[in-house]
Amino acid sequence: MAKEYIEERGGNYYVIDTRISLDSIVHAFRRGESPETIWQNFKLLQLEEVYGAITYYLANQAEIDAYLIRRNEKWVEGRRNAEPLPVDLRERLMRARDELHTGSHIVKVRFLADADLNQGSRCYN
Repeated sequence: MAKEYIEERGGNYYVIDTRISLDSIVHAFRRGESPETIWQNFKLLQLEEVYGAITYYLANQAEIDAYLIRRNEKWVEGRRNAEPLPVDLRERLMRARDELHTGSHIVKVRFLADADLNQGSRCYN
């Protein structure tokens, strides 16, 4: 029996027993990254799982490509419908980005815990 490496959860594809999306691996593969390079970037995976994910993609390329197009369309729509950042926040983020790129200032990042984090639930993307 063949070993399975990819599962579908909630309409999305993931490496089995992880939160690592097939999308992430496919995008890296399409950029020309080798399985070994992808593996180095996803330390939670075994090299075998990276090869398994790539094999799954190649065996189901038409279906996965259509899925990725749908995901991208949803992302674009969500971005289009998202409310813009408040002007002052946008300006602070742009300044912080510029400071990081110029190296002229050390940017201090402060994490503020909200009620959900205090209760132990976290959201990972």
